[in-house]
Amino acid sequence: MTNMPKSSGPRPPSQRLYGRSKGRPLSSAQTQLMQNVYPKIAVDVSKKGNVLAGIDRFEQVWFEIGFGGAEHLIWQAKEHPNCFIIGAEPFLNGVCKAVAGVEDNALSNVHLYHGDAHHILEKMPDAALDKVFILFPDPWPKARHNKRRLISDAFVAEIYRVLKPNGKFRFGSDIIHYVDWSLTRIHAHGGFEFPHTHSTDWRIRPDDWPSTRYLEKALREGRSGHFFEFIKQDRH
Repeated sequence: MTNMPKSSGPRPPSQRLYGRSKGRPLSSAQTQLMQNVYPKIAVDVSKKGNVLAGIDRFEQVWFEIGFGGAEHLIWQAKEHPNCFIIGAEPFLNGVCKAVAGVEDNALSNVHLYHGDAHHILEKMPDAALDKVFILFPDPWPKARHNKRRLISDAFVAEIYRVLKPNGKFRFGSDIIHYVDWSLTRIHAHGGFEFPHTHSTDWRIRPDDWPSTRYLEKALREGRSGHFFEFIKQDRH
């Protein structure tokens, strides 16, 4: 039997998701999308049990946490129609862009959640996912805000729990201090292999890792992207 995680009550600050929830007011067309299309593809976290129930026909299940403008999520969904992709994003305008992408491309392999990714992870069984993506999260650069960073010891452990053996965890950032912060915590966990040995392995964007508007902005401002892929291993 697949193990389901036990609820541990309210999350400590380091396990809460911080960030904007809303930007510009939605246009009438965007409002219509959120009213008519989003409910059909929304992950329902109010149900008891496994949020992944009923998707057995797909070869793999992927989860993108904080998909921003959804360029990466939609590209992956189009390129991999046999993979079921869940995306979680607290920023309403980003969710609306993802919904538009699903509708415009007639995608049937995407479900979305407007809210905190923890709400999905809490109802996800062990070893359920083939890939997890966390791409260019908010670095929260001020020291007093470091506790708000998404990558934490507890969050790395949760990613490890929901990944299948040999499942892949992709992480990207253009902020070197956040790269160091994240690599320290991922390494300390001890459950992930990092197979790359040369710096060019993580400084060159892989062909199956599409660019995004955020990354292009970072490059224009003189910041380089860093692209990592970790593989889940048994912990001894």
